[in-house]
Amino acid sequence: LLGSKATGLQVVYFDYDSFALRADAKATLTENANKIKQVPDVLIQIEGHCDERGTQEYNLALGEKRALAVREFLISLGISGDRLLTISYGKERPVAEGHDESAWKQNRRSEFNKAAK
Repeated sequence: LLGSKATGLQVVYFDYDSFALRADAKATLTENANKIKQVPDVLIQIEGHCDERGTQEYNLALGEKRALAVREFLISLGISGDRLLTISYGKERPVAEGHDESAWKQNRRSEFNKAAK
């Protein structure tokens, strides 16, 4: 039921240098929250990712802010914070290789995985 890779939950994307949730991200997260509610015993890991621009330290901090923004929104939709773990990978795990906006926009994201209890 769950998995952007492992969960069925959809990835959300961010604008450049931002951790603000866009309207499309909020719609996606609302759908994700409904899926999460169907499996009450599962812990969810929210990953924050960035594009390659910026220092490693900056991107780790931005990735954490992205993951936390997603977590807070899911909590506002009724998901228990006890079920939501966050991690930042900064720019270390790109899904798109390339050095232009078409790659960067795919790498500015939060993904979801099932977390180990």
